[in-house]
Amino acid sequence: MKIGNWKKNGFEFLSIFIAVISAFALNNWNDNRRDSTSEQKILREIANGLVKDLEDVRGNEGGHKLGISASQYFKNILTDKPVDLDSLGIYYFIVTRDFVSIQNVAGYETLKSQGLELIKNDSLRLDIISLYEYDYQTLRKLEEEYSEIQFNENYFKEINQSLAPNFQFNADQNIVGIDLPINITTEKKKIILTYLWKIEKNRKFILQSYAQVETNINKVLEKINTELSE
Repeated sequence: MKIGNWKKNGFEFLSIFIAVISAFALNNWNDNRRDSTSEQKILREIANGLVKDLEDVRGNEGGHKLGISASQYFKNILTDKPVDLDSLGIYYFIVTRDFVSIQNVAGYETLKSQGLELIKNDSLRLDIISLYEYDYQTLRKLEEEYSEIQFNENYFKEINQSLAPNFQFNADQNIVGIDLPINITTEKKKIILTYLWKIEKNRKFILQSYAQVETNINKVLEKINTELSE
């Protein structure tokens, strides 16, 4: 082979090699850019969902705290302690009320469909998985499946049978008062007091779970905001 041809062929090979490598590099850059854009979009979607989840968590926390106050209110009635009768209706409505755990999972489902590894930050990815797969599932099962926390199903009928005969109603059949001292047997009183005690203890238990979930949501939100600001 002549030197001129060797140089020519070598130059052509080098040009092709550089072109191929450049194409691979450009394709890889485009893939990384596309993944980065998708990651940021999904993180924003997850963050927006978490803000709504915080509202739901705090709403349920408030409901359970009011439920504890309702239990204490009727314990006072049963033990002949003074109460504000203007609060009778709302406390009776809430004393055995159950709640559902609502989570906005659209962003997380999108992430799973595109691959969890799309989140490059290992710590953030693990925290997101833990929040949705463990914390949210635990909270939902406590609220909707754990038998002791199904207050209406477990306790309303007997509490109502014991207290309702003492209620006062207006022309519209709304509860407006209660005959005091309440007419109830000692045996029934002890049973209802036991129910109210269990309701209060279980509401305090689930409030601990809500507090932990709220902490974890804020932790993930903080990490997402840091990731998006970089």
